[in-house]
Amino acid sequence: MTSTYIHTQPFILESGEALHRLRIQYTTYGTLNNTCDNVVWICHAFSANSDPAEWWSGLVGEGKIFDPTHQYIVCANMIGSCYGSSSPEDINPITGQRYASSFPLITIRDIVQAHSILREYLGITEIALCIGGSMGAQQVLEWSIMEPSRIKQSVVISAGAVMSSWARGLNSAQRLALLADNTLWDESELSGKGRLGIIAARAIAMLSYRSYEGYARSQPDSENQIEGYRVESYLRYQGEKLANRFTAPAYWSLTRTMDSHDVGRNRGGAIQALNRIQARTFVIGVSSDILFPPSEQMLLAQHIPDAVYHEIDSPYGHDGFLIEFTTLTSLLHEFLENSSLSAYSRTLNTADFA
Repeated sequence: MTSTYIHTQPFILESGEALHRLRIQYTTYGTLNNTCDNVVWICHAFSANSDPAEWWSGLVGEGKIFDPTHQYIVCANMIGSCYGSSSPEDINPITGQRYASSFPLITIRDIVQAHSILREYLGITEIALCIGGSMGAQQVLEWSIMEPSRIKQSVVISAGAVMSSWARGLNSAQRLALLADNTLWDESELSGKGRLGIIAARAIAMLSYRSYEGYARSQPDSENQIEGYRVESYLRYQGEKLANRFTAPAYWSLTRTMDSHDVGRNRGGAIQALNRIQARTFVIGVSSDILFPPSEQMLLAQHIPDAVYHEIDSPYGHDGFLIEFTTLTSLLHEFLENSSLSAYSRTLNTADFA
């Protein structure tokens, strides 16, 4: 069931600015049990929505690893997204105009704080499992640090403790592509503003979501070909597909949010922050991920107390967390059913970084 929660009190952001009214769209499956210990909170990634059965269909649904007949599954749309939560296209009650480019910077920490307000509204006192990939995993890390006693188990897939300069650079290039489309903030072009910018930005992003090997396998060209390369049409197709369902202002806002990710900010650094985590934590990387390479997940597992790390061998790059359903299901079953985990997963020590 998809619903909307309205928080009518000013929501103070990490930057010091405020949203005068906070709106969160969220989806729930299943029922909260009497002991309130069956909650699975799924944090979604950049361009997804609050319905994980739609974009993580291999993991969510009856008979799957996250089954609403046994668990109370919650997923909330991020602030800044175009799927129902507060966004740059809302009306600013102070000015009576759309926020547009004046929409304040939303950090990962702000998103988690908003979702914790929703958690309280839903009557959830503890989260049995908090899981997410990519930008969703950034939220899982923040939540595990902000409310360490509330998160009992966490699964962090394809993310790091701090957004790297490489990843921030990629996001910056995507925002430059958005800016090159002069309809980005054009109020007269509400239905299709920034469309060409989205197409170009998404093409840049897609280069980092897959891998060298993945493109070689999926986009081969004919021998002696001198134009009309498959990868060109593939990237345009991916850009147009996103432009049909997403908005440029949301794209702008969420890339800035992603860039803000730094669990160590005002906490004495990333290592000290990670040491605060009390949740039983499973960290998963993808071997071919160039956006958030496995070295970032290894660092997490080294500094989160008693964390366990596993690396999926996959040619799909960063998108592996959205594609490798069979492997993820197997890993998650093992994690949830065996408190000590099995031999395929391992804790890390200093020697792993020698």
